[in-house]
Amino acid sequence: MSSELIFTNCAIILHDEIVHGSMVVRDGKIADISSGAVASGTDLDGDYVMPGCVELHTDHLETHFQPRPKVRWNMDAALQAHDGQIATSGITTVFDALRVGLDGDTELGAAEMSAMAETISSASKAGRLRAEHFIHLRCEVSVADVVDHFDQMKGNDRIRLASLMDHAPGQRQFVSLEAYRIYYQGKKKLSDSEFAAFSERRIAESAANSAKNRRLIAERCHASGISIASHDDATAEHVAEGLELGISLAEFPTTVSAAELSREAGLQVLMGAPNVVRGGSHSGNVSALDLLNRGALDILSSDYVPFSLVQAAFLLADKQITDLASAVRLVSANPADAARLNDRGRIEIGRRADLVRVRATPGMPPFIAGVWREGARVA
Repeated sequence: MSSELIFTNCAIILHDEIVHGSMVVRDGKIADISSGAVASGTDLDGDYVMPGCVELHTDHLETHFQPRPKVRWNMDAALQAHDGQIATSGITTVFDALRVGLDGDTELGAAEMSAMAETISSASKAGRLRAEHFIHLRCEVSVADVVDHFDQMKGNDRIRLASLMDHAPGQRQFVSLEAYRIYYQGKKKLSDSEFAAFSERRIAESAANSAKNRRLIAERCHASGISIASHDDATAEHVAEGLELGISLAEFPTTVSAAELSREAGLQVLMGAPNVVRGGSHSGNVSALDLLNRGALDILSSDYVPFSLVQAAFLLADKQITDLASAVRLVSANPADAARLNDRGRIEIGRRADLVRVRATPGMPPFIAGVWREGARVA
């Protein structure tokens, strides 16, 4: 039986413009877009309708599974809580980032990450999730067992993306050893001597493992059809290394030079939406706003605050840094294209009706008044 949904009196954010009018959704897809109001349908009181956000890298799931140190929550319940926050933040497609290779920055183990991946897969098959969930493997290449752990997980049917990262001090995200000390010594409550030993161990692991593990994981990704992202590139050498390994996405470059070189090489550049909302990087690295102004930013990721995607898009338009249609592309069409999800990310006839109703009030964060995935209301 055919199903139909009509929205009228709304500001529809298309790929390059905003149309004030009406939209018809039929059988989960966008069937018609027109200017002006229609007599029937749901009156949206002038609210915006934007495409559902596509989130490529969120670490947020872990905070639901481990809400306090040494506490583990039921995995299905943790996933559903995470999914609820994702959907009500306007995200209809999400790539949940799971750790591969444990670097001492977490209490979570390899078996728990593998089990969480299976939980995502089974919940997706059972239709128990509001958003559509894929898996992004965050591969800490400095860790000796990262390839073994990758091999344990690579057969999961939800995996679409892997990032190659190295969080050892003195490079990439933490070129500044002082920034590394502030972040990790405070987070892990280490004494000066404990922190010194921790840093020395991480540097030694990186020197011993990173180069070979990057290559081995890249080979496995290409063999399995998994897209590859670089992570925290800082130098021309980092960018060249990623290109040689066949990456397609540059995540969180830490310098203007690395971002511009990545862009010039044809890569899409991803930065954190919290960086935009806060006006800068929490690690003291390059500003996402600076990259946007230089034409070297394509995608925003919510990273650790799901709502930051919609918040950042409307903030960019409110401050007249860019127009709203362009800002929305950073959180919808561009990440969808990067993930090769060609059926979503835009409000166009024939595309999936992944839609978000947004009420914008000057001086206030945007309010998400409704979310639909394939025409079915999920929030």
